[in-house]
Amino acid sequence: MADPASIDERLVILNQRLKAAQLGVSIEQRGHKLSLRGTLPPRPGSDRLRPYQQRLSLNLPATPGGLKQAEQQAKIIAGQLLQQTFSWQAYLPMGGGKRLSQMDLAEKIDAFQQAFFDQQRSRPASARTTWQTAYAPYLRKLEAIARTTPSLNLAEAIQATIKAIPEDSRGRQVCCTALQSFVTFLDLDLPFDLKQWWGTYNAATLQPRRLPSDTDILNAYAMIPNPAWRFVFGVMATYGLRNHEVFYCDYSALQQTHGDAIVEVLEPTKTGHHEVWPFYPEWVDHFSLRHIQLPKLQTDLDKTTLQRVGQRVSAQFRRYGLPFSPYDLRHAWAVRTIHFGLPDTVAARMMGHSVAIHTRTYHRWISRRDQQQAVDAARQRQRSPVLQPLNDG
Repeated sequence: MADPASIDERLVILNQRLKAAQLGVSIEQRGHKLSLRGTLPPRPGSDRLRPYQQRLSLNLPATPGGLKQAEQQAKIIAGQLLQQTFSWQAYLPMGGGKRLSQMDLAEKIDAFQQAFFDQQRSRPASARTTWQTAYAPYLRKLEAIARTTPSLNLAEAIQATIKAIPEDSRGRQVCCTALQSFVTFLDLDLPFDLKQWWGTYNAATLQPRRLPSDTDILNAYAMIPNPAWRFVFGVMATYGLRNHEVFYCDYSALQQTHGDAIVEVLEPTKTGHHEVWPFYPEWVDHFSLRHIQLPKLQTDLDKTTLQRVGQRVSAQFRRYGLPFSPYDLRHAWAVRTIHFGLPDTVAARMMGHSVAIHTRTYHRWISRRDQQQAVDAARQRQRSPVLQPLNDG
């Protein structure tokens, strides 16, 4: 065991070096462990609003080797404080009483998952779907690569994971986004910028799909023998709902004889609560939507996910041999609102996404057929005045 007097002397010299460098932090010995002291931001959950003098346990032994590591940590933390990038996350105990720095990769992913769900606590169903589709696949791939190639450090494993996804694909972009969130959570300083692996994928460059016409939609509705599934189809066509949203709505306004037939999408859905108006309003009665009947699916989100509910809708469309997908009904609704002259801000809010996404996605899908319809409608609204014969004098 190291001589205590020797440790005390070394600690004095260490703090003199830190003071001379004007780092604003010092090292203290508390029992057999070392701590850092300095003006630090408030801890998570603190009522304080401004930085104040605090101790931070370095979880290092009061030994010559521990002092050497403590000095390195002090310099790192001082740099973070100077750049205003310091985070308590790396220094506070998490699951099992461990810090992030003490966890293996699997434990870090578990801690990241817990933090993700804590942040999304108000919408757990949507969070589960997002985690399973946009995070879990790429973190599992990262874990598998790290396990099969143990010689790679974490930064190298992250790079290998990204390169395993096809270039210029949506999957590559989603992977980069997920891993960037993970890196931010770990407060990991990568030797490269994740954006360089993002690629050139852009939804706007994809070939616009052929959306069903109103006649196509009416004909497809007639192909569905089951009244409950006809209701699902009719609601999606009239209100542009996502597959799963049909099963998480308040339809009470449809049963009223006065006022607009507004459908209220409820909170558990992907983008939360929003209200939607019918386009076309007459389709409410044409599709018998006032007679509310839904297929008997498992919709308890403690037992299923929004994604699985949506997949059941897609499977049923295929079973009936419908000539387009459920999402085509949503896209056709969006383009229809453009012809109605509905402001993008309003349409986007009804669809539960941003105006930027709405404009980028749907305005480019207006086909020549759609343009012709819009031109004809505009001409009917504003006809030229009758030309008067010229008076020669």
